[in-house]
Amino acid sequence: MNEIEAIEICREAIFVMLKLVGPIMLAGLLVGVTVSMIQTVTQIQEQALTFIPKMVVVFGITIWLLPFMLATLGGFTNSLSDRIVQIGQSNL
Repeated sequence: MNEIEAIEICREAIFVMLKLVGPIMLAGLLVGVTVSMIQTVTQIQEQALTFIPKMVVVFGITIWLLPFMLATLGGFTNSLSDRIVQIGQSNL
């Protein structure tokens, strides 16, 4: 395995991480901004009001996207194990 293959594996790992975490982070961001705007308009500064909706939305999005996340992670794991087998065969 040379440097180019190692960099390619790292690049793919970063893209997989972004695909898995991106939707969850985006949903948390949107809920946080929405709740902050509501708090600003109504002048209610309760800390639990920002934490609880984010927690519920992040948990719900995670459960909803779990099949996609597992399929993506499984595909990356399979491709990585195939590369490991190819490296092992080329060293023989």
